[in-house]
Amino acid sequence: MPLITVASTNPVKIQAALNGFRRLFPEQAFEASGVAVPSGVDHQPMTDAETLQGALNRLANARAAAPAADYWVGIEGGVDPDAQGLAAFAWIVIEGRDGLQGRARSGTFLLPPPVTALIRQGVELGEADDRVFGRNDSKRGNGAIGLLTADVIDRVALYEHAVILALVPFRNRELYAAGRGTG
Repeated sequence: MPLITVASTNPVKIQAALNGFRRLFPEQAFEASGVAVPSGVDHQPMTDAETLQGALNRLANARAAAPAADYWVGIEGGVDPDAQGLAAFAWIVIEGRDGLQGRARSGTFLLPPPVTALIRQGVELGEADDRVFGRNDSKRGNGAIGLLTADVIDRVALYEHAVILALVPFRNRELYAAGRGTG
């Protein structure tokens, strides 16, 4: 059974990765586990580029920490300023044992002004959510998106969709493997 190592011990990220693999490859069984590794970026990435770098760093650190895995998954949530405030999203990067890599960005949504204000003061998104919504450790649960959509979309679903998109090269290996290194 192929082993997926997620570069986090957050159960939301582990479940999203496992769900994505199972949905895109229903004929195959997978096992997933998490490993605590650093992102190498700020605790609250504040740009698209920093968030992507965090996902790439997590993936590389997970690969070093768990070399026996078949797939490594780096998931990094971040925010990016725009004219209306801060937009929240995540980058997902997946790499297989053979070096094939896929990446995708999750859906993006605007954070409410009270959450944005706290983040601009240096508070991490999960902590800002907890303060504004009166919750505890929401980043290991439904997250900002779940709180804002009444769980119509929770954090697992938000990440799962991007995991599936990041797996496109693995589902279509013959189309992507030949083009590696030509970008």
